[in-house]
Amino acid sequence: MTNIVPVRRALISVSDKTGLVDLGVVLQDNGVEILSTGGTARALRESGIKIIDVSVYTGFPEMMGGRVKTLHPKIHGGLLALRDDPEHIKAAEGHEIPPIDLLVCNLYPFEETARSNGSYHDCVENIDIGGPAMIRAAAKNHDSVMVIVEPADYEMFVKEFESNNGCTTSSVRKIFAARAYARTAAYDAEIATWFSEELNISNPNRIVLSGHSPQILRYGENPHQSGAFYQISKENFGVGTAEQLQGKEVSYNNLNDTDAAFELVAEFDQPTVAIIKHANPCGVANGDNILDAYKKAYWCDQVSAFGGIIASNKTIDFDAAIEMVNVFTEVIIAPDFTEEALGVFAKKKSLRIFKTGGLPNPTEASKIFKPLSGGLLVQDRDVGRIDKTKLQIVTRRQPSTEELDDLVFAFMVAKHVKSNAIVYAKNGATVGIGAGQMSRVDSSQVAAKKAKEASEKLGHQESLAVGSVVASDAFFPFPDGLLAAVAAGARAVIQPGGSVRDDEIIAAANENDIAMVMTGMRHFRH
Repeated sequence: MTNIVPVRRALISVSDKTGLVDLGVVLQDNGVEILSTGGTARALRESGIKIIDVSVYTGFPEMMGGRVKTLHPKIHGGLLALRDDPEHIKAAEGHEIPPIDLLVCNLYPFEETARSNGSYHDCVENIDIGGPAMIRAAAKNHDSVMVIVEPADYEMFVKEFESNNGCTTSSVRKIFAARAYARTAAYDAEIATWFSEELNISNPNRIVLSGHSPQILRYGENPHQSGAFYQISKENFGVGTAEQLQGKEVSYNNLNDTDAAFELVAEFDQPTVAIIKHANPCGVANGDNILDAYKKAYWCDQVSAFGGIIASNKTIDFDAAIEMVNVFTEVIIAPDFTEEALGVFAKKKSLRIFKTGGLPNPTEASKIFKPLSGGLLVQDRDVGRIDKTKLQIVTRRQPSTEELDDLVFAFMVAKHVKSNAIVYAKNGATVGIGAGQMSRVDSSQVAAKKAKEASEKLGHQESLAVGSVVASDAFFPFPDGLLAAVAAGARAVIQPGGSVRDDEIIAAANENDIAMVMTGMRHFRH
C-alpha cells in the first residue's frame, strides 16, 4: 500500500455546506484543482474559490433533474484507477482520465426528509445514487484516494493534509474509508427501514440497523467489557437525546438503568418519581408534587434506593432537590430543572444530571432487539396499556374507587419490573416490589418482605402491605401466589388472567374476601 499520496485534484459534492468554504480555501491555497457540482460549485465560486464544473470536466451535462451528473467514467475512473497498476494507468491515459485524489461528499438529506414526514415523492427524490457510488469507489481505492463524508471530519483531514505537506497517509485514509462505508451502510439502512414502514411490513426479510454519534462509555455491564452508546432516533425525548448537565462520565449500566426509570415515569400524567436499581424499580409513586412523589417512592425501599437512579416526569425544583441529595444517587433525570435545583445538585460533583426537555412517548411503536448466539431476536416494544373502564371484575367483592386507582397504578409499574413481577401499592405509591424471581409465589413473598422492612424503617407496627393492592404481570398459575398476597394484607388484586386454573384462583380470592380484576393483557419483561 502506498503510504504518502499528494492531493492534486479534489472532487467536492456536498448537501451539507457546513465548513465547505473553509475547506475550499485550504485546498485552493495549496494548489489543489477542485471539481464540483450544482449548489456546491455555486457556493465555492461565490466565495472566490476557483472550481471546475463536473459537467465541463466530463464534457457531459447534468440531466434528469440532477439525477445524472457524476455517474461518468471520467469521475469513477479517476477515483478507482490503481496508481501502481500499468494497465489501469494505460487505460486512464488512453481515455484522458486524470486521477482524483480526494473526494468530499455527503449525501442527500434522506433521513431528515423522512423524519420531517416528507411526502413519498420527496423521500424518494432524496435517495442519493451518485453520492454513495462515488463514496464506495473512493473508499475501495483508499490505497490512493482520501474520502471524507462528514463535515465534522474536515478538521482531522486539514491537520493531516497540512502536516504532511499537502499529502495524505495510508493510516488515515484507511480510517476515513471505514467511516465512509459505515455512512453508506447507515444511509441504506435508513432507506430500507423507511420502505418497510411505508409498506407496513413489520418483519422484513432482512433487517438493518443504524446508529450514529457514538459515546464511548467507561465500560459495559462490567469493567472488563467495553461499551458505547449510539443514537438511533432524534424524534423522541429520552436518555438518547438528553443533555448531561453535570457529573461523572456514564457507564453502560448508568444509561440502561436511567432509561428504565424514565420510561416508567413517562407512563403517568400526574407528578411521578421512580427510583431504579439494576433496571428494576425499588420505589415508584404519584404525588401532589415531585417532592411528595419522591418521598413516597423512597419510603418503599430505602436500602435499595442507595446508589440508584431517580427519574421524574416533571420539572425538579429546589425542595425536591434538597430531599434527593440526602441519599447517594448515581443519576437524576427529568424533563427540566429549576436553576435553584441545579444549584443544589452542583454541590454533588459526581452526581450525573440529565435534562431531556420532554418525556418519551409511551405509546410510540418501535422495535426491541436482543442478540442471541448466531442470531437476533426482534419484537415490538411493549406499548400496551389497560383501560380502567374495560377491566373485568371476577370476584364477589368489588374494588373501591381508591383501590381501582391503585390497581391500575400497580399494574403500570409491574409492566416495568422484571418477570416474575409482583407489586404492592397503596395511595398511589409502591409499598413492596418483588422482581425477577423464578416463581410467582417467591416474588409475592419478596414484595411482602420489602413492605414489612419499609414499615420498620418508618417506625410503623403494621406492614405497609396491609390494606394494599397487588399487581401481577402475568396470571397466577396456582393459588399460592395469591394467598401470599392475602397473608401480607392485600385487599385487591389485578392480574391478566388466562390460566387453566383461573376458576380455582377466583375461588381462593372469594374465600378470602379479596377483590380481583383481570386485564386480559400480560406484561412479561425479561
